[in-house]
Amino acid sequence: MVRYFFEDIRFEYKDRLFNNRWLKLVAESEICRLGAINVIFCSDPYILNINLQYLGHDYFTDIITFDYSEKPVVSGDLFISVDSVRENAVYYGTEFDEELHRVIVHGLLHLIGYDDHTEEDIAEMRSKENYYLDIRKSLRGGK
Repeated sequence: MVRYFFEDIRFEYKDRLFNNRWLKLVAESEICRLGAINVIFCSDPYILNINLQYLGHDYFTDIITFDYSEKPVVSGDLFISVDSVRENAVYYGTEFDEELHRVIVHGLLHLIGYDDHTEEDIAEMRSKENYYLDIRKSLRGGK
C-alpha cells in the first residue's frame, strides 16, 4: 500500500490511485511486491534536516529513501523535496510531473535493491527510470 503525506509544505498530489497501480507494476516487473510505502513530500529545509539528523550529510537532495524491506516485499519511506524536484525540472528542461515521477520511481528502485554509487549503477538506475517512465506514459495513453 502506498500512502502520501505532506510535511511543512502546501502541495497537492493528484492521481494517487493511478500512481499506486504504476508503482505496483514496477515492483512486480522487478519480481517484488509492494508493502508499506510512505511518500512524504516536504521542503528543502525539511529534507536537509533529515539528511543531517539520520545520514550526517550537510546538503540538499531531492529524495532520501529509508528501506524497511523484507524481500520480496518492498517497504520504506520516500522523503521527497518538492523544492529540489522543481529546481531539477528547470535544470534538466523537463516537466515538473515527469521529474517528480522520476524521483518517486528512483526511490522505489532503491527499495527494490538498485544502487547509484558507481557510474555503472547510475547508468542502470537512469535506464530503469526511463523505462518505467515510458511505461507510465503508455498507461496514460501517451500523456
